[in-house]
Amino acid sequence: MDLTPSAHTDTFTRDHLPPAGQWPRLTDLGYPARLNCGAELLDATIERLGAARPAFRDASGTVWTYGELRERVDRIAHVLTGDLGVLPGHRVLLRGPTTPLLAACWLAVMKAGAVAVTVLAAQRPHELAAICGPARVTHALCDVRVTGDLAAAGVPGLRITPYGGGGPEDLLGLAGRRPGRYEAVPTAADDVALIAFTSGTTGRPKGCLHFHRDVLAIADTFSAQVLRPTPDDVFAGSPPLGFTFGLGGLVVFPLRAGASAYLADWGGPGQLLRDVARHRVSVLFTAPTAYRVMLPKLAEHDVSSLRRCVSAGENLPAATWRAWERATGLRIINGIGATELLHIFISAADERARPGTTGLPVPGYEARVVGPDGRPVPDGTPGLLAVRGPTGCRYLADERQREYVRDGWNLTGDTYVRDADGYFSYVARADDMIISAGYNIAGPEVEDALLRHPDVAEAAVVGRADAERGQVVVAHLVLRTGVPRGAETVAALREFTKAAIAPYKCPREIVFHDALPRTPTGKLQRFRLRGGDGTGGGGTGGGDTAAGGTEEGRAGGPA
Repeated sequence: MDLTPSAHTDTFTRDHLPPAGQWPRLTDLGYPARLNCGAELLDATIERLGAARPAFRDASGTVWTYGELRERVDRIAHVLTGDLGVLPGHRVLLRGPTTPLLAACWLAVMKAGAVAVTVLAAQRPHELAAICGPARVTHALCDVRVTGDLAAAGVPGLRITPYGGGGPEDLLGLAGRRPGRYEAVPTAADDVALIAFTSGTTGRPKGCLHFHRDVLAIADTFSAQVLRPTPDDVFAGSPPLGFTFGLGGLVVFPLRAGASAYLADWGGPGQLLRDVARHRVSVLFTAPTAYRVMLPKLAEHDVSSLRRCVSAGENLPAATWRAWERATGLRIINGIGATELLHIFISAADERARPGTTGLPVPGYEARVVGPDGRPVPDGTPGLLAVRGPTGCRYLADERQREYVRDGWNLTGDTYVRDADGYFSYVARADDMIISAGYNIAGPEVEDALLRHPDVAEAAVVGRADAERGQVVVAHLVLRTGVPRGAETVAALREFTKAAIAPYKCPREIVFHDALPRTPTGKLQRFRLRGGDGTGGGGTGGGDTAAGGTEEGRAGGPA
């Protein structure tokens, strides 16, 4: 594949792209050969709609206009290239809670022609080192509140510039002495703009290389054609900017549309509802669990400003979809995305949305369900989800590229089924299918049945090794407040589940937790529930309730 001559002085990222023969087949959306996504999102939007429109809002109530945002971004870009010696192509780590300033830093890195490596404020030293090493990060812009773990990571040669602490060497102090306009580096459309690392739910994180044109492609496909925002929209949500779900939904999409975003760190579902009411949020991005937890609290908050609700990150149960529509009149826009493809590629909105399905391929993308041989299987038959479109997997010097991309298609690792109308429905992660006594059991189907019970707040279903059956189904549950964790509750839940799905699919064990283990991005860590010893146990983690929850009850028996 022929690439446009790079504007990068440091060519590390282009040098470490996978061989052209291992790339997925990419759809050409017709972008020019020279393209800087930072300039397109900011300067081009100002040219279209003016500088006075609100761009970002924060928890203090401060509103940044597009003009004010550009001035801050351009000053920071001058600091990067002038004070800090950042060259086009250098990797710049961005770390901090979700704030307008973090978003401004990302835009400045784009305009400077450098490569952003976004990480989570919650990641620990060994996790940060595992990212900085493969990406050969040279510089970091870090919120002063979370510099400790980054310094403790001991990354050789890393220059850390804090922001938000005051003083002449703080990023903002340096920026105050720089000009308010910066001419963006004329990067190639296929120069790498960012390295997004997978969340590591199944093992060593993988660095995904995305081009400047990819950043615009997710806005011009899913956002423009499914979400359909307007310049008057106010975006908000729970995903951090270190997660591509958040970067797209809270920065790229609103800026591309000339809209605004409320940027604040995740404070739980209750706080999210208060933010919706206070800031008149109209477009909401969060995970299925948050929608479910918010349901009983809706009556306490004014959510009349909402018009778009997007769900991704994990399977959205049909019961949650229906309950949200009954309570708000809004159909959740379900979707599946992947760090490897940058954002959502299957979804549906409005009258095309169907509960229990993920949806249809986003315009610009193709999808099919294939068997182990890579050939499409008949509708109604479960198989591996294969996708291709304007974005696709390009791992940073990782042998797993061959596993993810086959015959020009991205294989996401999800088991899906397509119906006769072309709708795609999630079955399970391909490596999470439970095989018990010869039966294939999809954990999400069992979870959906359990979540219909009014006493269940969260559910995760995994397989446990069993000498007689191969595996047995184990349900890990968080109950609603006040529900006893005893044998009577276990019996009631198992009988309820048997009435909803075939008895062989019902859990043989039920484990109660204070919280289910999740990554900082909110994805369920099923491997922790399986337990290293195959017991299906293991401690629980944060999620939407207090961190460090413990297992408090286990009960089981024959189905």
